[in-house]
Amino acid sequence: MAHYSHILLAVDLSNEAGQVAERGQRLSELYDATLSIVHVIEPVSYTYGGDIPLDFSGIQEEIQQQAQLRLDELAESMSIPAGNRHLLMGRPETEIHNVAEEIGADLIVVGSHGRHGLALIFGSTANGVLHGATCDVLAVRVRQP
Repeated sequence: MAHYSHILLAVDLSNEAGQVAERGQRLSELYDATLSIVHVIEPVSYTYGGDIPLDFSGIQEEIQQQAQLRLDELAESMSIPAGNRHLLMGRPETEIHNVAEEIGADLIVVGSHGRHGLALIFGSTANGVLHGATCDVLAVRVRQP
């Protein structure tokens, strides 16, 4: 079994993110590994298309501020130092791969909602992370409350 030294916890900040965070924290304690956390915000223009002539900058700024607050709150509850917290903007799987390589993570822990069919093809961040990662990936099955 591999010995992990730096674990990257990729969270979506949903209500179920705590389940993924708990698994990442337990693994970091088990391996005495450094724990980092990342959340990726998709630009509003990705969601609504780049050809809509609207200014989303105010909305995007509010989304970013709220995400930073929630990320900091979760990270503080896990004693993750500020230097190991990453709030990024872009395509989640791409940004998660980039930060994992940048920090030298040897395990990425990400939540999986168990989607299948078209939802899996078009929306699975966990699947995208798995298929492009240069390190191990643990997909934690997220249970709905």
